[in-house]
This record gives sequence, structure tokens and C-alpha cells, in this order.
Amino acid sequence: MKKLLVLMVAFGSLALAQYKMEPAGAPPSDVGAAFAAALQQQGVKISGPGGSVYCEVWFTSQLASGTKASDDTVTLPIPQGALLGVIRFPGAAQDRRGQSLKAGTYTLRYSQYPVNGDHQGVAPQRDFALLVRAGDDPDPKANPSFDALVALSAKASGTPHPAVLSMWNSASKKFPDFNKQGEHDWVLDTKVGDVAISIILAGKVEG
Repeated sequence: MKKLLVLMVAFGSLALAQYKMEPAGAPPSDVGAAFAAALQQQGVKISGPGGSVYCEVWFTSQLASGTKASDDTVTLPIPQGALLGVIRFPGAAQDRRGQSLKAGTYTLRYSQYPVNGDHQGVAPQRDFALLVRAGDDPDPKANPSFDALVALSAKASGTPHPAVLSMWNSASKKFPDFNKQGEHDWVLDTKVGDVAISIILAGKVEG
């Protein structure tokens, strides 16, 4: 009987720990007119366990053009610092590293983790989205350097490390799509202009 109760609790926890995708409507007003004009007019809303909204995301209508690196661990042809979109968290959240993020609106900008021996095993690809507090990012056309973007994103995490979300070139046939991958990760597949991306919106790296 005790084992049965443990299994029931476990399955109940799994049922609750689900996320779902819905339309989010127009871009948020707190990003300013220049950002709103650069974004898709229909966002994506992710509701978490219990039905509360975990985040809302609006990607850009088009991406700045770039050349894909010859490095096989880079999957996307996006320039350093290019604007990817905007994400809003109604409540407390966390990034891919498990760092705490305060409720609020953040811009998403593209970068790659450096090959310096400090990032072994963090992801099979080097593509990442760095989060910047909307109030610290006034120009959607800016392309901050790696060091400048890391410094801005560290303000969002409140730690020496930037706030990051893992992303890569999507192989999905359906856009947008949202599904669980592996034990912990919830992945959004979407199109940003002509570029198909996958981005982990919920789930932190283990180990």
C-alpha cells in the first residue's frame, strides 16, 4: 500500500509539472515603440505547473543576416549581439544555469559561449540567447560585442555569469511547437524570419 501511495504521488507530480503553449497577443508596451516595431505581432505564452503563466516571448520579424561559422558546434548564422526578441516573466524564473531571474521584461540577444575550457559539457552547441533587462537595452539595432553583452546580461542574473537560454538550429517540421525533451527541458521550436530555431525556455542544465 505504501509503495502504491508513493507511485501515485510521483505520477501526480509528473502530471502537475507540465508546461503548455498558447498565443500571447501583441508585444508588451514596456519595451518601447522601436522594439515593438521589430517584433512579431503575435507572441507565445508558456503556462507552467498549476496553469500560471511562466513566460511570454516575442521574437523579431527578421534576423540580422550573418555567415554561419565553420565551427560545427555553431548551428545558427546569426551575428554576435543581434536582437532575437523579448521575453517577459510575470513572476520569478530561472535561466539555463538555474540562476534566478526577477519578474520583468528582458531582451534576448544572440551570442556563443567562448572556447576557453570553462564550458565543457554545458551544451552540444555553442549558440545561446543572453537576457538583458529591457531598461538596460535602449536600441534594437545595436549589436553589442561579446564582452559588452556579457556585462549587460550579468546585471540581469545578478552574478558574474550572464543570464542565458540554450538555443540551436531547429529540425522541427512544425512551427511554432512546444514539447518536452529529455527529463527536464521544455523546448520551443519557432521561425524567426527564415531561420528555424529551438530554444529551451524551461529547464536547467543538470550536472
